[in-house]
Amino acid sequence: MTKSDFPPNPAALENRDRTGDGRQFSPSAARNSGPIREVLARVLPGSGTALEIGSGTGEHVVGFARALPGLLWQPSDPDAAARASIEAWIAAEGLANVRAPVGIDTRQALWGVENDAPFAAMISLNMIHIAPWESALGLLAGAERLLRPDGVLYLYGPFMMGGAQTAPSNAAFDADLKQGNPSWGVRDIDDLVREAAPYGLELREVVEMPANNLSLVFVKTAG
Repeated sequence: MTKSDFPPNPAALENRDRTGDGRQFSPSAARNSGPIREVLARVLPGSGTALEIGSGTGEHVVGFARALPGLLWQPSDPDAAARASIEAWIAAEGLANVRAPVGIDTRQALWGVENDAPFAAMISLNMIHIAPWESALGLLAGAERLLRPDGVLYLYGPFMMGGAQTAPSNAAFDADLKQGNPSWGVRDIDDLVREAAPYGLELREVVEMPANNLSLVFVKTAG
């Protein structure tokens, strides 16, 4: 991992508030938590362990853990400051079904969570467009290795469809991302589906979300 690959801190793309107890607050997380939670409640298994990749502030994972108590949640983030915020959120909420965060770079062959596999689900929110394409490929490879048969890989964020942006705001966002780092950018669903297929991952559902975002629900086939 190099400094040019990822944001220098988890607040790189938005202004985030920090409390005296170490918790960070993300405006985007506050806006999208409810709609994402509604989709997860419908598509995720009712039990098992869910691995979150790129947990950011930790607001999402504690909210999901409250709403879906049958799942044990494993947050992760490559950024140490983000992991500190996640730990603060876990402590503040007092949730027993959230593990301590771990540092995962999806491009690495081993993630340090292999002993906890297979996972019932993996989720990654707003990550693959602010990371190199190799991170998305590593995420798919990791899903093959670590998900149980019929396990769910859930992705959320802005996406292209058929080589085209789905909204002018997404096109502008994509241009801004690439200006800051040419290896970043809004990813095309067709590319993800093509790359996911060799890993036994099938796109089962695309859900329209607020603010021109999408939810992608992949399932690992039993074979």
